[in-house]
Amino acid sequence: MPYFPTSDGCSLYYEVQHPGASKPVVVFVNGTAQTSVNWIQVSNLVKDRFQVLTYDCRAQGRSGLGDRELTLELHAADLLELIDSLGFSEVHPVGLSHGAGVALTFAYLYPQRVGRLVLCSATATLTSRSRPILKLWLETLSREGVEGMAQAALPAVFGSKFLMANSEVLDKIVQAIALRNHREGLAAHLRASMGYAPLNRMIPPARIPTLVLSGSDDRLAPEEGARELAELCGGEHRVLSGLGHSLPSEGPEPFARCLLDFLP
Repeated sequence: MPYFPTSDGCSLYYEVQHPGASKPVVVFVNGTAQTSVNWIQVSNLVKDRFQVLTYDCRAQGRSGLGDRELTLELHAADLLELIDSLGFSEVHPVGLSHGAGVALTFAYLYPQRVGRLVLCSATATLTSRSRPILKLWLETLSREGVEGMAQAALPAVFGSKFLMANSEVLDKIVQAIALRNHREGLAAHLRASMGYAPLNRMIPPARIPTLVLSGSDDRLAPEEGARELAELCGGEHRVLSGLGHSLPSEGPEPFARCLLDFLP
């Protein structure tokens, strides 16, 4: 399994799928408690058009935590080091939730390295639910471990349609989340996320073609906040009907169609 050592010695897990020198590069950036595995379905649906880079941000999945304070700027610097090591001069970041913050910060700090930008399940300003939910998850994590936190998070991170259709396998989803995440890293990630500035402070100075995607049944990132983010970025906003916060997992086909439509 490939790992990349950052300049401060943190080990990042990554994968490059569907390689091809003539293909543009899409970078998928995970949401909280998700890993590269969550992008497999979408990756396979876009494989004819794109090389796909997936990686676990530090403190998530198979990546290490490192010794530095977690910030969106640090995550963006990690991504820059990773794509430099792979020889990618330009990428199209696609970030989900926390990953949208990483992708937008990357575009803000390194606009010359971004072709197009896709932000998913994210809002321009913090909603009234954001910090209380993160605080609840952190408290549940400290008491009941990753599995307990994952169980508590299900109603917020998935839409009603997905939860009903997958009711018989929800326990397996919880177990998979627990298997792919480590308690110390997830706790550090949640603590850091509660202190992040709103995304409206990270609008790239250069005009980068931007698509903001949101689900009509997203309790964490409502449509109006996503629409505001798209307007600030000078981009477009699309709503995926019947989907919740975890767009690529809940609706890989409509999600992939949006990417194929928007990306060059």
